[in-house]
Amino acid sequence: MRPISLAIAAMLAASTTAGASPVPAPVTSAADTSVPRVLVFTRTAGYRHDAISTTIATLRALGAQAGVEIEASEDPTHFDDATLAGYRAVVFAHTTREVLDTEQQAAFERYVGHGGGYLGIHAAADSGYTWPWYGALVGAWFARHPEGLQAVRVVFEQDAAPLGRRDWRVVDEIYDYRRNPRADVRVIASVDPHSHATGGMGDDHPIAWCHTRAGGRAWYTGLGHDPALYADPVFRAHLLQGLRWTTGQSDDC
Repeated sequence: MRPISLAIAAMLAASTTAGASPVPAPVTSAADTSVPRVLVFTRTAGYRHDAISTTIATLRALGAQAGVEIEASEDPTHFDDATLAGYRAVVFAHTTREVLDTEQQAAFERYVGHGGGYLGIHAAADSGYTWPWYGALVGAWFARHPEGLQAVRVVFEQDAAPLGRRDWRVVDEIYDYRRNPRADVRVIASVDPHSHATGGMGDDHPIAWCHTRAGGRAWYTGLGHDPALYADPVFRAHLLQGLRWTTGQSDDC
């Protein structure tokens, strides 16, 4: 794992401005308004999740709680320097496969490198396979999942438990990843492997994490496949934590 970690560190460092702080402030520009704007990007070039509309509706509701304006789009032309400068954070919600061209990718790298926030939900890890920088940003690419939905125990780590729930029973599609990201991120929550007999991650199965290695704040959760999960108050509080952190309203992811 160490050679991979060093390679990822070098890759992300190339997009990070010199002297960036460990917890960067969100990007600001002349286009910013008093109400932070967040772009929810849901373009798909592979499998399309039924939860996309529910995810957008949930983020709109959470945005209203957090005082954040949510804009949803599948238009990749939003990914240029001028347009991205107007957003405090960008959510990749269930994106699949290759969703940006090389110029759009470069603009997003600059945006995050100068402090812009990134929030990935579920299949955001099933995207950008030809874009190594993005793989490092999301933290780990999708590898596989068992058939159907799995009933598992999710354990939040340290003080990251939303609503004070460190132990949470979840029914969802549970991803295995191509690598364990723990060496390069702060893990927020893990799947208890004893509750997940069909999992393939061994004794350590992170399912949500955050980091600032790319210059801005990056937060990812592997949960959210099943539209029914968005009614769970713990999952909503989990997403709200990510939204507040990536938009700079909280210093704890």
